[in-house]
Amino acid sequence: MKTSLLLFCSIFIVQTTSLAQDSTVVIPKRIYTTKALNDVKPPLIDGKLNDESWNNVAWEDGFIESRPDENTAPSNQTRFKITYDQKFVYVGIQCLDTEPEKIVKRLSRRDGFDGDWVGIFIDSYYDKRTAFGFIVSAAGVKGDVFESNNGGNEDDSWNPIWYTKTSVDGDGWNAEMKIPLSQLKFGKSKEQVWGFEVMRRHFREEERSVWQRLPPDTGGFVSEFGELHGLMDLEPQKQLEIQPYTVGSLKTYEAEEGNPFLDGNDGHLAVGLDAKIGITNDLTMDLTINPDFGQVEADPSAITLDGFQIFFEEQRPFFVENKNIFDYSVSSSQAGNTFGSDNVFYSRRIGRSPQGNPEVSDNEFVDQPENTNILGAVKFSGKTKNGWSIGVLESVTARKQATIDDKGVRRKEVVEPLTNYFVGRLQKDFNNRNSYIGGIFTATNRERLTSGLDFLHKSAFTGGFDFKHQWNDRDWYVGGDVIWSHVQGSAQAIQNTQESIAHLFQRIGAGHVGLDSTRTSLSGTGGNLQLGKIGNGHWKFETGATWRSPELELNDIGFQRRSDDIRHYTWVGYQTLKPDNTFRKVGVNYNHWSVWDFGGNFNSLMFNTNSWQNWKNNWYSNLGFNYEPISYSNFALRGGPRLRESPQLSFWNGIEMDGRKKLRFDFFHNGNKAADNSFSSYYAEFGIVYQPFNSLRISASPEYGINKNKLQYIDNLDVKGQTRYLNGTVDQRTLSMSFRLNYTINPNLTIQYWGQPFISRGRYSDFKEVTDPLAKNFENRISPFLENQITLSDNEYAVDDDLDGVSDFSFDNPDFSFVQFRSNLVLRWEYTPGSEIFLVWSQDLSQTGNPREMLFQDLQDNVFNNEKPQNIFLIKATYRFIL
Repeated sequence: MKTSLLLFCSIFIVQTTSLAQDSTVVIPKRIYTTKALNDVKPPLIDGKLNDESWNNVAWEDGFIESRPDENTAPSNQTRFKITYDQKFVYVGIQCLDTEPEKIVKRLSRRDGFDGDWVGIFIDSYYDKRTAFGFIVSAAGVKGDVFESNNGGNEDDSWNPIWYTKTSVDGDGWNAEMKIPLSQLKFGKSKEQVWGFEVMRRHFREEERSVWQRLPPDTGGFVSEFGELHGLMDLEPQKQLEIQPYTVGSLKTYEAEEGNPFLDGNDGHLAVGLDAKIGITNDLTMDLTINPDFGQVEADPSAITLDGFQIFFEEQRPFFVENKNIFDYSVSSSQAGNTFGSDNVFYSRRIGRSPQGNPEVSDNEFVDQPENTNILGAVKFSGKTKNGWSIGVLESVTARKQATIDDKGVRRKEVVEPLTNYFVGRLQKDFNNRNSYIGGIFTATNRERLTSGLDFLHKSAFTGGFDFKHQWNDRDWYVGGDVIWSHVQGSAQAIQNTQESIAHLFQRIGAGHVGLDSTRTSLSGTGGNLQLGKIGNGHWKFETGATWRSPELELNDIGFQRRSDDIRHYTWVGYQTLKPDNTFRKVGVNYNHWSVWDFGGNFNSLMFNTNSWQNWKNNWYSNLGFNYEPISYSNFALRGGPRLRESPQLSFWNGIEMDGRKKLRFDFFHNGNKAADNSFSSYYAEFGIVYQPFNSLRISASPEYGINKNKLQYIDNLDVKGQTRYLNGTVDQRTLSMSFRLNYTINPNLTIQYWGQPFISRGRYSDFKEVTDPLAKNFENRISPFLENQITLSDNEYAVDDDLDGVSDFSFDNPDFSFVQFRSNLVLRWEYTPGSEIFLVWSQDLSQTGNPREMLFQDLQDNVFNNEKPQNIFLIKATYRFIL
């Protein structure tokens, strides 16, 4: 099956490639030629542009509108000058405005990108794929981004050291920038040629204008830059930064009587060191000793009933910076619905919560570590002038032990072994930067595992090869990747992997997989192959196939939801290129997917159509529909047979006001329903933002979800040697609200608050078992229990199959109510560039509610009336030495 599909895709690619015509209109590259300051005194960075040094170079203007009405004159012109010396590049920008009193100067934290702003983007590698962006708003707020994948990935966690000031005068507003050469990466040559672009946001008109024309139907961003010439005799700078830190924290919570580990408060003091060392101008080594890897903002609350793990974004700075180099998505696509979050490297595996849990008796207490300490980590990354992207990461996490107390007698048990993680990533550009090939290798090695941890893999290795080729001025592309995995461990560890929800080798009736309890290793493959057209005209498309073999296992250092999956996908999109009397821009899309497993079973056929609109008044809206006439699940019965699911129709729709308004709202909702009403769901989110003045922003986002499923999995029960697949009807209601307050005293001093009450409640009824999982009609798939067959007592259901008055089997009441409240209050002060002080107050309350109560009453009883949430007070101070 897989071989036939790949052969079909290969033939299709060859035929389509031969038909592609070179019809792209070539847009000439603009050139700005700068001059060195030499003996001229550099400008004072005060935003005034009145220094004598600015007379060293000429003004450059001729900006053109990029959106909404591309290739027309902007409402206000922009001009700039660039000069340099042996340590810095200096940029002066004048944003002309006929109504300077209406310039919008909204304050925010770094990278807020609100109000009027202007930015420069420098492709100092001149690889037409990566760029460094330096942006400043009229209010003086810095923003900086690292562009990769030709603008496809934008990393705003990159925070270089640079200097900028702005001012407003009768002609508009001005920006001055001073950018250290040490923050840029370039080769060594007599004269440098860099890719270069300047972009301005004119807030009142919601207009973008650019120096080098940027059509909306181009195949990328960085590849379209103009050129910066005249950079003579620049010496590459080696970066050297050292940042020591100290963290003091105090945790308070409700004491537990008799528990020696929960006396009401815990204190902690830590010191550490981060460093950034330029090995060459191109390649940097980041290292950290005893790092503070705590997150300032907690993950949002979430609960799922499908059994699969939930993906959370990485927020820790060490792993976020330069993450694009280490990224290896298994099957991302324009079409979506290909488990695009699956990745060979998922950094949140490093420093995770300990995976072991000691067995204790009723009279024993446990001090279980919350996180695994990272003893140290080093990261070597960068991109060379000749097109090599290199990333190497090495990290060691500590052995963690839980302490068990039995009436004053204590013992320790290891709950997480000493573990080494390694990631190596390599890519090489060629063919005039239109193509690349690359590879990745990861290794996870754990120390000798004790009997309580033999469910873990002793070692895990993954590798991969990826490529992309673009032609017709990057309008067309073909790309893909192939990955493999190999895990080793005890027979118990490998059996656990085979039985996990990502694999389910014990599935009944699945002849292509089978549980082998004697295996001590497992090897699998996966990959993705795609062909697409992304530029030059109204029409775009992508088609491809992705697969994961039953044995593929990435979850030691990667993220993978499921295996045993082969998908073909196609996306066709149409977009307008010019605004009209109604819309600024409109897009219409069509998608379809076909899904098989490695046994040749056809598991899904789904169609989608959707559209998004940017209206003339700058409102946004979208609408989409899915129809799935064929659906089977290998996972719904958690090791049971393949289950037929009813045809379903789903939708989504959203509307968003003009984001420039001080008071604005958005609304989004989606839902799905089976054709036979066997399941349905609905979710709605309403957001409101109020910005009464430039320094204060308040927002709230209440969310409400309903999930009704007549075939919700509960358990697989062994009754007299026979497996009974127990399901029920669930009525799940979920309610939450995120509240945020951002107060910006100045661009370097901010106060932020985030809070989220959350409750998810599920009530079960109409218990049944699946007896004919492949039956066409829902009623024929199940056998419901009669009222006189099932009774509830002491929160346990007893089932009397034959009605003889004796219980044949029982199961726990699956009703649940999960209540949580999380919040953070953060004061951040960047007292000198790159050096910060954080004051943080966090609250966390998680507990079980009453499933029979109404949602609001349950929230009130467990959150608003609770006087003892967990409080964390933290102070963190860093100082950044630049040597």
